[in-house]
Amino acid sequence: MKQYSVLFVCMGNICRSPTADGVFRHQVAAQGLQDRVSVDSAGTHNYHPGSPPDPRSQEHAALRGYDLSGLRARQIRDADFDVFDLILAMDWDNLALVQDICPPQHMHKVRRLTEFCQVHDSPTVPDPYYDGPSAFEKVLDLVEDACNGLMLHVRKMV
Repeated sequence: MKQYSVLFVCMGNICRSPTADGVFRHQVAAQGLQDRVSVDSAGTHNYHPGSPPDPRSQEHAALRGYDLSGLRARQIRDADFDVFDLILAMDWDNLALVQDICPPQHMHKVRRLTEFCQVHDSPTVPDPYYDGPSAFEKVLDLVEDACNGLMLHVRKMV
């Protein structure tokens, strides 16, 4: 059976997309779906190749039980459009950048993560990089909500 695969995308792949990667990976494991669902993250820019997530993202995620320490930043690549079933951008700018490089036959895979939110009404996951602790908590609130909705979607696909 083919795995259903999800790619989370932000700008540098050190704050929002690895947070979503870690949260959703945790949910996949909690539901025993590791053999049926694969999860990864990438950035639209190659600012931090091979770097771990921002220490603040790791710290706030750890407080909620998510381990991001094994993740490493990478830039989205052409092959991702063939490999992934769903490519979820964190905001409008990154959505546009992903759509700009997406082959037409894969455009249906590209969406915003917050489309899956069930509680919060936010069109995007705002970048916390230049903000304080509350911004990282907001990212987690939005990501957890969206990943809950995403799990409902993915369970229908596997």
